[in-house]
Amino acid sequence: MLLYEDLTFQIRKAIFNVYNYWGPGLLETIYEKSLMIELETMGLKVECQKHIPVVYRGKDIECDYRLDLLVEDKVIIELKAVENLQPIHKMQLSTYLKITGKRLGILVNFNTSDIIHSIVRIAN
Repeated sequence: MLLYEDLTFQIRKAIFNVYNYWGPGLLETIYEKSLMIELETMGLKVECQKHIPVVYRGKDIECDYRLDLLVEDKVIIELKAVENLQPIHKMQLSTYLKITGKRLGILVNFNTSDIIHSIVRIAN
């Protein structure tokens, strides 16, 4: 069983590998599929575009709410390919953590010249 520190280290390594391969400027879906392949190659369990139920006052709200990636059923990865990360992107991931009850999320923007500063760790 991987500890969160070990898991996030592997996730960051996979992000760097994908970024070093592609660089900035592609569609989010290309980074998503590439990161999924990279993480699976590392032997990690990855779910892509995982549906999450949204419940309000005990009632299921029928909507198509999906996580970009869920790694080892522990860490949510939210991918972006935007000019700049905005506060709303962090709030979106925080809400995903709240809805799912997960403890840790990683927000990454691949459309950057500085990937190190475009990875944000958010805890619930």
